[in-house]
Amino acid sequence: MKITPEEILHVANLARLHMSQEEVGAMVRHLDDILTYVAKLNELDTEGIIPTTHAISMVNAFREDEVKPSLDRVKALANGPDQNGESFVVPRVI
Repeated sequence: MKITPEEILHVANLARLHMSQEEVGAMVRHLDDILTYVAKLNELDTEGIIPTTHAISMVNAFREDEVKPSLDRVKALANGPDQNGESFVVPRVI
């Protein structure tokens, strides 16, 4: 697939980007190199290969939930500059 300077300028216009002619030329070369590589990858025979989301198989990387005591309210509120005994007091936002 060949990328044209007009396509680059169209996408740049949509993204509100201003590009010089040198930048457009460089972008055409870079994107063309990327698309050539992707086309080469598409030539690989992947028949019988199971699609994966990770390079190594993972079952469950999460730990089991454990009930633990939480921080005491009085101690937590002591760290704030202003509190009313139940919660932190902050300026009203409207």
